[in-house]
Amino acid sequence: MDKHRVFKMSFASVYPLYVQKAEKKGRKKKEVDEVICWLTGYSPQTLAEQITRRKDFETFFREAPALHPNAGKITGVICGVRIEEIEDPLMRNIRYLDKLVDELAKGRPMEKILRE
Repeated sequence: MDKHRVFKMSFASVYPLYVQKAEKKGRKKKEVDEVICWLTGYSPQTLAEQITRRKDFETFFREAPALHPNAGKITGVICGVRIEEIEDPLMRNIRYLDKLVDELAKGRPMEKILRE
Protein backbone atom coordinates (compact mmCIF):
# COMPACT_ATOMS: atom_id res chain seq x y z
CA MET A 1 0.00 0.00 0.00
CA ASP A 2 1.34 3.42 -0.94
CA LYS A 3 1.86 5.77 1.94
CA HIS A 4 0.12 9.10 1.90
CA ARG A 5 2.33 11.93 0.73
CA VAL A 6 1.56 13.92 3.88
CA PHE A 7 3.28 11.24 6.02
CA LYS A 8 6.65 12.24 4.55
CA MET A 9 6.02 15.98 4.73
CA SER A 10 8.15 17.81 7.24
CA PHE A 11 6.16 18.77 10.32
CA ALA A 12 8.31 21.92 10.42
CA SER A 13 6.99 22.96 7.00
CA VAL A 14 3.35 22.71 8.14
CA TYR A 15 3.81 24.11 11.65
CA PRO A 16 4.09 27.77 10.50
CA LEU A 17 0.81 27.32 8.61
CA TYR A 18 -0.89 26.15 11.82
CA VAL A 19 0.47 29.20 13.64
CA GLN A 20 -0.50 31.55 10.81
CA LYS A 21 -4.05 30.18 10.70
CA ALA A 22 -4.48 30.68 14.44
CA GLU A 23 -2.86 34.13 14.54
CA LYS A 24 -5.09 35.39 11.70
CA LYS A 25 -8.00 34.75 14.04
CA GLY A 26 -6.42 36.43 17.05
CA ARG A 27 -4.97 33.35 18.75
CA LYS A 28 -1.34 32.98 19.77
CA LYS A 29 1.55 30.71 18.80
CA LYS A 30 1.72 29.64 22.44
CA GLU A 31 -1.85 28.30 22.16
CA VAL A 32 -0.95 26.35 19.01
CA ASP A 33 1.99 24.85 20.88
CA GLU A 34 -0.27 24.02 23.81
CA VAL A 35 -2.73 22.02 21.68
CA ILE A 36 0.12 20.21 19.90
CA CYS A 37 1.77 19.33 23.22
CA TRP A 38 -1.59 18.23 24.67
CA LEU A 39 -2.20 15.87 21.76
CA THR A 40 1.30 14.43 21.46
CA GLY A 41 2.80 14.55 24.94
CA TYR A 42 5.75 16.63 23.75
CA SER A 43 6.99 19.35 26.09
CA PRO A 44 7.47 22.82 24.58
CA GLN A 45 11.22 22.08 24.44
CA THR A 46 10.90 18.70 22.74
CA LEU A 47 8.35 20.15 20.31
CA ALA A 48 10.88 22.84 19.38
CA GLU A 49 13.51 20.13 18.85
CA GLN A 50 11.19 18.21 16.50
CA ILE A 51 10.66 21.39 14.48
CA THR A 52 14.39 22.18 14.38
CA ARG A 53 15.21 18.66 13.24
CA ARG A 54 12.56 18.91 10.49
CA LYS A 55 11.05 15.51 11.29
CA ASP A 56 8.37 14.22 8.92
CA PHE A 57 4.85 13.61 10.23
CA GLU A 58 5.40 9.87 10.44
CA THR A 59 8.48 10.31 12.64
CA PHE A 60 6.90 13.19 14.56
CA PHE A 61 4.01 11.01 15.71
CA ARG A 62 6.08 7.84 16.14
CA GLU A 63 8.46 9.70 18.49
CA ALA A 64 5.64 11.46 20.35
CA PRO A 65 5.81 10.55 24.04
CA ALA A 66 2.11 9.62 24.27
CA LEU A 67 -1.06 10.49 22.44
CA HIS A 68 -3.45 12.07 24.92
CA PRO A 69 -6.00 9.57 26.28
CA ASN A 70 -8.83 11.98 25.34
CA ALA A 71 -7.72 12.26 21.70
CA GLY A 72 -10.49 9.84 20.74
CA LYS A 73 -13.00 12.49 21.82
CA ILE A 74 -11.92 14.64 18.87
CA THR A 75 -14.69 14.13 16.34
CA GLY A 76 -16.16 15.92 13.38
CA VAL A 77 -15.25 16.60 9.79
CA ILE A 78 -11.87 17.79 8.55
CA CYS A 79 -10.99 18.06 4.86
CA GLY A 80 -14.40 16.56 4.07
CA VAL A 81 -13.77 13.36 6.03
CA ARG A 82 -15.21 12.30 9.40
CA ILE A 83 -12.27 11.88 11.75
CA GLU A 84 -13.81 8.91 13.53
CA GLU A 85 -14.02 7.03 10.21
CA ILE A 86 -10.31 7.35 9.38
CA GLU A 87 -8.80 3.87 9.68
CA ASP A 88 -5.08 4.65 9.34
CA PRO A 89 -3.84 5.62 12.83
CA LEU A 90 -1.22 8.07 11.53
CA MET A 91 -3.67 9.85 9.23
CA ARG A 92 -6.18 10.02 12.09
CA ASN A 93 -3.53 11.61 14.35
CA ILE A 94 -2.67 14.17 11.67
CA ARG A 95 -6.37 14.99 11.27
CA TYR A 96 -6.76 15.27 15.05
CA LEU A 97 -4.06 17.92 14.96
CA ASP A 98 -5.71 19.70 12.02
CA LYS A 99 -9.04 19.69 13.87
CA LEU A 100 -7.51 21.10 17.06
CA VAL A 101 -5.91 23.98 15.15
CA ASP A 102 -9.22 24.62 13.32
CA GLU A 103 -11.08 24.79 16.61
CA LEU A 104 -8.46 27.16 18.00
CA ALA A 105 -8.76 29.42 14.95
CA LYS A 106 -12.56 29.40 15.24
CA GLY A 107 -12.30 30.84 18.74
CA ARG A 108 -13.35 27.77 20.69
CA PRO A 109 -12.37 28.01 24.38
CA MET A 110 -9.16 26.17 25.23
CA GLU A 111 -10.81 23.95 27.85
CA LYS A 112 -13.22 22.62 25.21
CA ILE A 113 -10.45 22.16 22.64
CA LEU A 114 -8.44 20.13 25.14
CA ARG A 115 -11.43 17.93 26.00
CA GLU A 116 -10.86 18.24 29.73
